[in-house]
Amino acid sequence: MLRIDPESQSERENYQLLISSVIPRPVALVTTLTAEGVLNAAPFSYFSIVSAKPPMVSVAVQRRGSEPKDTARNAMQIGEFVVHVTDEANVELANRTAANFGPDESEVAAAGLTAVPSNVVRVPGVAEARIRMECVLEHAFPLGGAAAQPACDLLIGRVVCFHVAEEICVDGRIDPHRLRPVSRLAGSSYGKLGELFELERPQ
Repeated sequence: MLRIDPESQSERENYQLLISSVIPRPVALVTTLTAEGVLNAAPFSYFSIVSAKPPMVSVAVQRRGSEPKDTARNAMQIGEFVVHVTDEANVELANRTAANFGPDESEVAAAGLTAVPSNVVRVPGVAEARIRMECVLEHAFPLGGAAAQPACDLLIGRVVCFHVAEEICVDGRIDPHRLRPVSRLAGSSYGKLGELFELERPQ
């Protein structure tokens, strides 16, 4: 068993170790609005559930230097964002939003995605996602690095409206075979849903 001290490695080496160890990771496509009303979108694989009561999700947005990226900045300014689940049908479009766009350019339009109005929040979603969650910003935590220069912004969003395509629902649950979710691995690799198995929780 190798023993690795993260302090002895570069940021890139720790990054590579983490993203190739913590797999598979679900991919969220997050839409936000700039203060000027431009609809931005970006994919994130540092994404998870926080709680069910109230329903909350988390998205960690790594910084470039000391400045928050567009998604984090917009979410903190507007206080709202929309999280979409990425699947086999929309992953290529979601990936297009990861290109370098200016804050005044809409990745949604450039990627060929279709904006749709939300019901509760001001931020539109995208029609190509079969699951989307309208969120209000519950908390934003700058984390890592020195206090004056955080490494990332952890966004906690409280889900105020779910949108789920009827064809992927079975008995009130999402059928993973119908959803066909994708997951992020390391490098440029993604994974599809593999073989499923069940384990009963011990009493």
